Amino acid sequence: MNNAAAHLKKRYAAERRFKAVGLLAVLFSGFVLAFLLFNMTSNAIGGFKRWELRFPIDMAAGGLTVDPSQLQGPEPMQALQGAGLADVVTFAATQSLGDQAAGEILDSAWREVGDELISDPQRLQGTLEVSLPVSDDLAGAARGGGTPEMQALAEKLKAEGKLVNAIDWGFLSRADATGPQAVGIWGALKGSMLTMLITLALAFPIGVLAAVYLEEYAPKNRWTEWIEVSINNLAAVPSIIFGLLGLAVFLTIFPNYRSAPLIGGMTLALMTMPVIVISGRNAIKAVPPSIRDAALAVGASRVQTVFHHVLPLALPGILTGTIIGMARALGETAPLLMIGMRAFVASPPDGFTSPATVLPVQIFLWSDEIDRGFVERTSAAIIVLLLFLLVMNGLAIYLRNRFEKRW
Repeated sequence: MNNAAAHLKKRYAAERRFKAVGLLAVLFSGFVLAFLLFNMTSNAIGGFKRWELRFPIDMAAGGLTVDPSQLQGPEPMQALQGAGLADVVTFAATQSLGDQAAGEILDSAWREVGDELISDPQRLQGTLEVSLPVSDDLAGAARGGGTPEMQALAEKLKAEGKLVNAIDWGFLSRADATGPQAVGIWGALKGSMLTMLITLALAFPIGVLAAVYLEEYAPKNRWTEWIEVSINNLAAVPSIIFGLLGLAVFLTIFPNYRSAPLIGGMTLALMTMPVIVISGRNAIKAVPPSIRDAALAVGASRVQTVFHHVLPLALPGILTGTIIGMARALGETAPLLMIGMRAFVASPPDGFTSPATVLPVQIFLWSDEIDRGFVERTSAAIIVLLLFLLVMNGLAIYLRNRFEKRW
């Protein structure tokens, strides 16, 4: 009796230790995740901002020779450029800030003034209070770097309230650039969306149909066993191998579409398809045989049984595998680097065959820069990537729960 009590006490102690170790593991994982999110968010706050110079522009006295009706035409920005808007902005900056500070405004900043005039042509006759991005040198000095002369200029402008660190909404609407003050994430974000659409359009139907055939129709022989083993092995193949396959096959067939979302989507579809096939087969196998027997008993054909009864019931499990595969594809960099999607793309892609990059590759390229501004922009891009992943997964989870059936 004493031995039994001692043994029972020992089992309870082991159970308590196991629960304590499990709790510590959960707490440690939560701490690491919280630390990562806090670190990324604190750095990303600066990435969503930029240094700007604020000054007024008297458009009526600027001598801008452009008719308001031209701003409603097909090429309003070209009309403003021809009328000398860049010179008007430079003159107003020199009058308000001085020659040295005016020279630190980005050369392309006049286009932001042009966008305001195009949105409201009546401002051609008034005074504009503008806030325009500064050069990378002045921005670096404002953060505490750069030369002593530039730091002195930055401190002077800060004290006068003319140099401010403002929220940069354009970060979400611009594409890549050579300096951190002018970069944006929209080009890479749009490229990711187009690439994911191609990946989903190819991997999901082909993967589901392959799972249906292997589970419901394929004969059980050595040939199908070899296919099953191959699919399981493909799910564990390093992603860069799929990049080499895309480089060897897709770019040979479509040599003019290098770095296009079409090629990137097809490459990632190869990587995602095995995951969808495996999860699809498991979901189809989990449907009770009584569902099939009942459908066949009332006269349904084999195809009707599969597509009207089995597949709808298996859809939540299939969507779970799709979520996992698409999440992995969204964060991949190596296969896309192999097919040339690391190109510098200064404008968002127009379609599936236009040159593009994706968010993971954009983050990889920015992380290699030494400018502190790019470090902040990299953290901001990571936050955008995480939000994009959450939205995509949230939509997939909603669809999975929407079609889920319980019995």
